Amino acid sequence: MTDGDFGLLSPVSASPAVTALTGDRAVITAILDVEAAWAAVLEDAGLAPAGSAAVVAEAASIEHYDAASVAERAQGGGNPVIPLLGDLRARVRELDSGGIGAGKAVHTSLTSQDVLDSTLMLLASRTISALLADVKGTTTALAALAEQHADTLCVGRSLTQHALPYTFGLKAAQWFQGVAAAAARFESLELPVQFGGAGGTLASGTKLTAGSASTPFTLADSLAAELGLAPVPAPWHTNRLAITALGDGLAAVIDSFGKIAADLLFLSRPEVAELGEPLAAGRGVSSAMPQKQNPVLSVLIRSAALQAPGLAAQLHLAAATFNDERPDGAWHSEWPALRQLLALALGAAGHLRELTEGLRVFPDAMRRNLELSGPLLLSEGVSAAVAPLLGEDGKQKLQAVVDETLKAPAAEQSRMYTKLLRETVPADKLSDAELEALLDPVSYLGEASEINRRILAAYPDYAGTSKGATRG
Repeated sequence: MTDGDFGLLSPVSASPAVTALTGDRAVITAILDVEAAWAAVLEDAGLAPAGSAAVVAEAASIEHYDAASVAERAQGGGNPVIPLLGDLRARVRELDSGGIGAGKAVHTSLTSQDVLDSTLMLLASRTISALLADVKGTTTALAALAEQHADTLCVGRSLTQHALPYTFGLKAAQWFQGVAAAAARFESLELPVQFGGAGGTLASGTKLTAGSASTPFTLADSLAAELGLAPVPAPWHTNRLAITALGDGLAAVIDSFGKIAADLLFLSRPEVAELGEPLAAGRGVSSAMPQKQNPVLSVLIRSAALQAPGLAAQLHLAAATFNDERPDGAWHSEWPALRQLLALALGAAGHLRELTEGLRVFPDAMRRNLELSGPLLLSEGVSAAVAPLLGEDGKQKLQAVVDETLKAPAAEQSRMYTKLLRETVPADKLSDAELEALLDPVSYLGEASEINRRILAAYPDYAGTSKGATRG
C-alpha cells in the first residue's frame, strides 16, 4: 500500500469516481492535455514542425509521470507545471527519434499560469459533466416524488413549530426547485481558456506569430476549441471572475443539497419518522450501538454543505488580493479550494442521487404528525372565514379561543379548540357541517397543487422520469 490522500477524513468525497476526476492524477492528466493541445494548435498553425503534435501527445500519456514526485518538486518553483514540464520535455526528447524538433511545440509562448488556469477549467469541465448527470438523476427522482405525493398530507413547519397543512409533494417540489435552479444557473457558466504569456501581454505570442497568418488571439481561440473551453477576448490573469463564478456555482449547488439533507435529518428521526433513507447492508451502523440506523447519506451531504461556503469565500479572498500581474500567494490559494469544491460537489451529488432514488416515504406518519396539532393548525383559515361572522371584535374572540386552548395539555387541545370554537360561533352563522369542513386540513392547502405543478413545469429538462420512492 502506498502513502497518499485517499480521503480518509473526507468520506463525502472518498470515492474512486471522485478521485478519478479531481485527484492528483486527474490534475496531471489535465496539465498534460493542455500541453498536448497547445502542440496541436502550433502545428496546425505552421508554428511547430510537422509531426510534433503526435510526439507530444504520446509523451503526454499519464502513465509516464509520478504524481508524488511532481508534487514534491513543485515546491521548487511554487507550482506543479514547472517540474511536470521538465519531465514532459525529457520524454519528448526520448520519443523524437527522427529529430523533427518536436520539443519546439512544448510550452512555447505559454507561462505556468496559462497552463494551470486552463487546467483547472478543464478539470472543472470534466467534473461538471459527471456532477450534472447525478444532479439530473436526483431531480428526476424528486419530480417523481412531487407528482406521486401531490396529495399526501403532512405538516408544514415554521421556526421548528407546526405551521399549516402542507403536502409532501410540495416539499419534494421545493427540493426539486432548489437543485434544478442552482444546476440550471451552473450549466450556463462559461469555463474560459487562458493564454496571456509571461506577463499577460502576449509579447512572446506576438513574436511567435510574426510573419504568419496567425495571431496570439487566434491561437488562444484554437486552444479553447481543442480543449472544449470557452474562447475569451483577452487574457484574464488578474481578473478572477471565472474562478469565483465557478466556485459560487458549485457552492450554490451544494447549498441546495444541504437543504434536502437538513430536512431529511429531521424527518428521519424516530420520533418523527416521516421519511427514511434507503437501506443498504453495513450502512448507518454505529461502532457502539447495534440498534442504530444512522442517516449517513444525509450526514455526508450536510458535511459538504457546511464546508462549501468557506471554500467559495477563499476564492473571493484570493480574487480580492490578487496583486500585480502575478500574485504572491493568492493564485496558489485558489487551487486547493477550487479542487475541494469540485470534489465535495461531485461526492455529495452521488450520495444525494442514491438517497432520493431510494427514499422511503411514510404517509401514515405524516398524517399522524399533522394531527398532533389537530384543528389548531387551521386557526389562520378559521379566523379569515369566521371572524367576519362575529362582528368587529371577531378576531379578538377567535384569538381568545386559541389562547384558552393553549392552556390545556397538548393531548386535550384538539378537543378543547373545537369545543370552544363551537361555543363562540352560533350555529345559525356556521353549521356543524360547515365547521367540520373548515377544520379539514385539505381545505387549507391554498395553491399547493398548482405551485407543485408550476415548479416542475419551469424546469422540464430536469423533471424526466424516475424510479420514484418506495412507500413504507
